[in-house]
Formats: sequence, C-alpha cells, structure tokens
Amino acid sequence: MQKIKTALLSYGMSGKVFHAPFLDIHPGFELLGSWERTKKLIQEDYPYVKSYPSIDDLLEDDVDLVIVNTPVGTHYEYAKKVLLAGKHAVVEKAFTTTVAEAQELAQIAEEKRVKLAVFQNRRWDSDFKTVQKIINDGVLGDLVEAEFHFDRYNPLLSPKAHKETANDGAGVLKDLGPHIIDQAVCLFGSPKSVFGDIRITRENSLVDDWIDLLLIYDDFRVRIKAGFFVREANPAYTVHGKKGSFLKPRGDVQEDDLKIGEKPNLESWGTESEDLQGILHTEIDGKVIREKVSTLKGNYFSFFDGVFNSITNDTEEPVTAQDGVKVMQIIEAAIASNAQRTVINL
Repeated sequence: MQKIKTALLSYGMSGKVFHAPFLDIHPGFELLGSWERTKKLIQEDYPYVKSYPSIDDLLEDDVDLVIVNTPVGTHYEYAKKVLLAGKHAVVEKAFTTTVAEAQELAQIAEEKRVKLAVFQNRRWDSDFKTVQKIINDGVLGDLVEAEFHFDRYNPLLSPKAHKETANDGAGVLKDLGPHIIDQAVCLFGSPKSVFGDIRITRENSLVDDWIDLLLIYDDFRVRIKAGFFVREANPAYTVHGKKGSFLKPRGDVQEDDLKIGEKPNLESWGTESEDLQGILHTEIDGKVIREKVSTLKGNYFSFFDGVFNSITNDTEEPVTAQDGVKVMQIIEAAIASNAQRTVINL
C-alpha cells in the first residue's frame, strides 16, 4: 500500500497530541515531519522524521498532505499556499476567520482537484457519538430543543499570546465554539437564523470568553454555550423531544489520555467511565423508561481513516470544506447578531 506522505505546520500541543500519534499508527500515512520555527521537538518523539526550517522547505519536499495546525489567524494564508502547491490539506478549527476565506479555500481545492478537510475531531468523541445515536434512533420523538455546552472553570488568561491578543482568530467563539457548532450542523444541518450573545468575563481579558448562541430551525431550537466560569458542570448535551429527554455529561477521555502520552489503540481506546453515562427518560412502545445508556467508544482514528479514504479512493472528506463554510457562516452571523442585538438570517 502506498502511504500518504504527511507533514505538520507546527508541533505544539495540537501536533503532538491530536495529529502525530494517529498519523504514526495509521498504516496509510507516513509522517514526514513538521515545520518548527524555534523549538525543535518533533524528533525527540519521532527520531526518523524531519524538522523543516520553513513552510517553503516543507512544500518542496515530497509531501502529499499538509496539516494546517497553526493559530487560527494564519489558517487562510497557509492553507491557501498549501492548496496552490497542489497538496491535500487538513485545516484545524476554526477553519478560517471569515466566511469569504472559507469559501475561497473550498474553491481553490476544487480547482486544484485536491482534498480539503476540516479537523473537527469532536465528531468522534464518545459522548457526542452516543448523543448522535440516541437522536438517530428516534427514541425522543420529534425534537423540540437541544443545548450543547463546552464549559470550563479557568479564570486565568492563557500563556499563549495568540489566544489572548485581540485578533480575528482569538476568543472562545472561534476556539471552543466551532466544536459544538459543528456538532449541531452535523446533526441538524444549517439553521435558518442565529442570535448571538458574546461577552468578556475574565479580568483583563481582551477576547471573548463566554458565548450563548441560539440556532433557530423551523421546528426546534439549539442553544450553544461555552464559558470559563463553570465550576459545577452542566450536562454537555441536553436534548428534549416530544416523547422524552436525553442528558449526557462530557466524558470523552481521548484528549486527556493523549496529553499524558498514551498511544491510541483500537481495542480499548476511547472508553469512558461508566459513571458518566447519559440518562434517557422517554416512552418506548407505550412504556415510560428512565435508564442509563452505555456510552459508545470515541476514536479520532476514524477521522484520519476518512482522510485516507478520501485521498486514495476519491471519496468525500470526513469533514468537508463546505461543512467548514457552514460553521463560519454561523460564527459570522453570531458576531453580527451580538453587534446589532438582533436575529441574523442565514
């Protein structure tokens, strides 16, 4: 099997935790190395790969696929350069900083006949996969409302300057927001309109750190919330239908395991603790039930498997550029809504 030669545009947390471990174990990829500006760290973990001094050196190498995992404000510039060089690309979230940038990248990829995927790995979280199954099984009846949270308790500013400096790519709306906005789009498609409330709550913060978005669909509503002052966690997912409800805590273990150096395996990987199971309270065949639901396993490997298949078999990317455009449309609408204090139609 011919391997897809792949390089990263950075080897910070995302490269070390979310990308390199899966590219290294997947039989369809060959990890070539990473562009490293100052710290030269990738060869400590993978001695057989390269540390590129510049993006141009990386693109001049025999590379097929480039992971654009740099700060959000650079995604458009670097992804465009990668695509124009005729390389396939995976771009971290948020995909870009504007809808226009996202649409241009999608168009370039189509013209160059290369694959362009957005790294929305949270579609393969154990908690979300379980919520998705409950909804697809139809056991809640016609949906009335859903509420997705990505909350933390962290009043301190990040030491990473690009996350706390006022710029088009900073703030929780474009950091945690894309995860749960994409999950809503994955489940329900694009909303008809958006109302957004965006705030700064941390002392001395220059960027938004609290969001409350209302996604308005024809027959139901989805609320998207994220903030840094939630010491006692809300359910990450609350879904109410005309027959019943499903509540699920956030419980996926993959990020925590990857951060401590655990290597993904396909046997026990992504298994949540049983005490984080969701509660299903509904009516099935005329009988009201209230019970815990076993959580499906999470596995980010599936995303990379999808990228491999899209390149080798010319199938659709696991998260398409158009998916990325839809998320950016919601983000842009939320920003406009917050500024105008009104509902914005998509």
